[in-house]
Amino acid sequence: MTGPISRRRMLGLTAAMAGLAFLPVSRAMATPDAVADEIANFANGQTPRSGKIRLLISERVENGSAVPVTIEVDSAMEGDDRVESIMLLGEENPNPIVATFHFSALSGAALVSTRVRLAASQKVIAVARMADGSVWRDERDVDVAIGGCVT
Repeated sequence: MTGPISRRRMLGLTAAMAGLAFLPVSRAMATPDAVADEIANFANGQTPRSGKIRLLISERVENGSAVPVTIEVDSAMEGDDRVESIMLLGEENPNPIVATFHFSALSGAALVSTRVRLAASQKVIAVARMADGSVWRDERDVDVAIGGCVT
């Protein structure tokens, strides 16, 4: 059994703990390659095309904690012209997939409005997969003054 901690040992432990607070914190961020991999998985081998999908997001936001985003797809939401899923991705967030939305024939319209967190200035990408297997993509560069993701 050990005795009480000496003053010298306690002072050393306290100094060591205080020093840990000043170590740089490394936050793992998504990379463009990780985003490309997620898009490839989502697209099931199809090459995403431009058009049909619109990503509406401000080019400059003051605070990345709650950034308004709207995604809309020109679709009749019937037969092969129905949106199955929309994926929203960010190249500088801790996780490349920001959100995924799934639709059915009962959804009525392929429209999503939400707020997302953006960790830093980055490219934001929306990808839509249709019932006929086609994949559509739109992207915007967003300048974030204050990041919203804290890890």
